[in-house]
Amino acid sequence: MKKQLSTWLAAVSLGASAVLLLTGGAVAPATPAAPVAGAPAAATHPDPATRNKPGPLTERKCASLDGHTIRARDIGLPTRGAVVETATWQDGYCAVTGWIRAVSAPQDMQFRVNLPARWNGRALQYGGGGFDGTLVTATGPYTAQPSGTPTPLQQGWVTLGSDGGHQGGAGFDGSFQTDPELLRNFGQWSVKKAHDAAWHVIRAAYGQTPKWSYFIGGSQGGHEGLDAAARYPKDYDGVIANYPAYNVTMMHIGAVNFRDALLIDGGAGWMNPAEVRTLTDAVYATCDPLDGAEDGIVSDVEGCDAVFHAETVRCPGGADTGDDCLSDSQLAAVEKMSTDYDLGIDIEGNSIFAKSALLQGALYQGFAGFGSGPYAQGLQFSVLDATSRYGVSGGDPAHDTYTFDPADHVERIQELGEIMDVTDVSLQRFAAYGGKVILTHGTIDDFITPHNTVQYYERLQDRYGKRLDRFLRFYMVPGWGHGQGVFAAQYDGLSAIVDWVENRDAPEHLVARDGNVGADRTRPMCEYPAWPQYKGRGSLDTASSFRCVEG
Repeated sequence: MKKQLSTWLAAVSLGASAVLLLTGGAVAPATPAAPVAGAPAAATHPDPATRNKPGPLTERKCASLDGHTIRARDIGLPTRGAVVETATWQDGYCAVTGWIRAVSAPQDMQFRVNLPARWNGRALQYGGGGFDGTLVTATGPYTAQPSGTPTPLQQGWVTLGSDGGHQGGAGFDGSFQTDPELLRNFGQWSVKKAHDAAWHVIRAAYGQTPKWSYFIGGSQGGHEGLDAAARYPKDYDGVIANYPAYNVTMMHIGAVNFRDALLIDGGAGWMNPAEVRTLTDAVYATCDPLDGAEDGIVSDVEGCDAVFHAETVRCPGGADTGDDCLSDSQLAAVEKMSTDYDLGIDIEGNSIFAKSALLQGALYQGFAGFGSGPYAQGLQFSVLDATSRYGVSGGDPAHDTYTFDPADHVERIQELGEIMDVTDVSLQRFAAYGGKVILTHGTIDDFITPHNTVQYYERLQDRYGKRLDRFLRFYMVPGWGHGQGVFAAQYDGLSAIVDWVENRDAPEHLVARDGNVGADRTRPMCEYPAWPQYKGRGSLDTASSFRCVEG
């Protein structure tokens, strides 16, 4: 177990983690990764029945799309229309890039549509990540697609993406939030604008629009997927939302809990990476075996809560004596971060910033760590800084994120929640139209805590009761982080959502493969609140050796 965990930790670097965190796994290379032995195959579905099945798209037809214009009235939200900037023939498909003209914002919105020569009648929209700001080309694998399997474009899908409504700088550049139109693009509009522009291009290319429409994303892309379902239910048939940032405002402003925890006793609550590892190593030593398999994965997180106590790593006398133990101030910080935090501001029907999974296997290393000091904090502080500085304070040069008090800005924070969060937007219309949602999260996500998605799911349970599983299934995957982790889950979500939507075959027995380099193991994907327990026989690397249990 220690060897497996140490190997994964050694692989965590600023570059790899940053790409996953900032893109949600969505901005992928055009060529899929090399196959993993035994990886589950992505099924190639038959063409759906269409009124008039289009013939093959030609290079000549592709070229004719260059300069194609779209009227403002053909896009269902405020714009000044759109125009295709380039239409180039690639290896078997037409790559179309265009601009959706802003009404008054200083930036237009870029979109991309990929039109295969032989189209299967379906379209897949890819989500973005982080604060968006970079064009999602939608030519590579979708979020969490099994390595080595054909991309949707290679399978004959039309694919599309956008820049989320603006162009941004490196990292968490929140400066766009000072412009109302760009902010609303990011919060909810870009999904619809890209969809409508793409549909116009698709009709121009093939003479008809898709019979089936899907959306897949992770992180901000997961948020966009839930926006697609809740806000634009007639436009989509199926959505996959992986580790979704559905409540951006609460996630970012609520991160004052992390800030304040690390500032306990004048900054004595802050922990360096070695001290964090001392804590998480102790968590794994206690909790890894609870599922019957010592495999470097904590699967029974509720059981872990019952048996692990952070005080086991307390320094003698409670003083900070080194990296191999935690001081009383640091333990107080751990407790604060690992407890639900009431922000005291109702944001779209919720005031609770969900607790961290730090005591359940989340690792908080590398890019997702606590930074280099109490006044040089890490990832959670970065998003708090961006949204408090630009979204709340309007870019005020005097803004100080270390002294920022949300209670001084209640009205503006609630206004941001109405724009950027989909917490309390009903899925009723999407369900009524026959739409389906696959919702996932990983137990060790150290950016968006898994308990955040549990909050969302429990709200849906309260609203829909037993009717919920008719249109939504929620999977919690042990060991999966924010697109990476000790178990970097990959699963054939596209086949699962298509079968559910088009054949009314609800997901059953989904299997995830560990996508980490050199890994060759699978686990069953269990519907929440179940988790995979080892049967006591069979290979620890095979999903069939585990069963989904509750409690």
